[in-house]
Amino acid sequence: MKTKIVNIEALDEAALIDLEAAASLIRAGGTVVFPTETVYGLGADAMNPQAIKKIFAAKGRPDDNPLIVHIAGLDEVKPLVANIPAKAEMLMKVFWPGPLTIIMEKAVTIPTEVTGGLNTVGVRFPDHPIAQAFIKMARCPIAAPSANRSGRPSPTQGKHVLEDLDGRVDGMILSSDAELGLESTVIDMTVEPPVVLRPGDITLAELREVLGDVEVSSNVTQNVVPEKVSSPGMKYTHYSPKGELVVVKGAPEEIREKITRALSHHKGKPMTIGVLASDETMDFYREGFILSLGSRNDPKEMSKNLFSRLRTFDELGVERIYAEDIPLNNETLALINRLYKAAGYAFI
Repeated sequence: MKTKIVNIEALDEAALIDLEAAASLIRAGGTVVFPTETVYGLGADAMNPQAIKKIFAAKGRPDDNPLIVHIAGLDEVKPLVANIPAKAEMLMKVFWPGPLTIIMEKAVTIPTEVTGGLNTVGVRFPDHPIAQAFIKMARCPIAAPSANRSGRPSPTQGKHVLEDLDGRVDGMILSSDAELGLESTVIDMTVEPPVVLRPGDITLAELREVLGDVEVSSNVTQNVVPEKVSSPGMKYTHYSPKGELVVVKGAPEEIREKITRALSHHKGKPMTIGVLASDETMDFYREGFILSLGSRNDPKEMSKNLFSRLRTFDELGVERIYAEDIPLNNETLALINRLYKAAGYAFI
């Protein structure tokens, strides 16, 4: 398949022409990669079951893993759901457009291919001008998971999308690096109290400020594999680099000692080693490829960099990565969730 690729940085006249061409691919039942503020997405017409199947084929994604439906206006929610809970409306007013996916009971018109056979659907209104313009031009809601091969780190840069999906999709809209770098927060509004199924940039504390009582799914930080899933990223191994990734736990000094000891064991062996550290700790290590996730004082920067750093290790041919564990708090929950899943819950 020849992928039609366009590069857009600003919505000028030429860009709008390119966007219309990409939107026409969606209307024709095709698949198109597009940028959002979280990560790049791989979109298709959410109301076209055959188009949705192309997403799963391009990604190599299990078809029981539900997709998020992206919209470009609040008026587009009602046709997608059976009802809009009052608390969901509260979230929409505060956080949309933005990195929040709201799960509600689906309308009967939503194809089961989108929802993984569930009676619920996740809806998001992205806060990205190109994404919004693209969805409006497509004239349909767009179902879109992240634009990576299934199991790989989510793409935050155009080169990541090209590596994974060039020749596997009909079109790509490439732009600047994703602003946030982690997928959206997902909250289930079909239960009381509401439950966060996937943490993201919008934190548990922020949700509780609006709704009061909000719980977090046990699957967020525990190695639990549910039989049925209502949100992307809950069931299968996600975000993994090509090399073996291990999270090193303990107090700060203990982590450094464990990694230093592990690195010493690889001396003289033909295995390429990497360390995922922080600005504050990377100078402690002397062996292998050492990358900083960012400053421990800036969780948003670390979150933005995670997937990009994992792909950099791939580019370097690193076969085993030792990642420093990160202290858990309200600001780091999403980051830790992705890091642990990328490691397949492998710890030392």
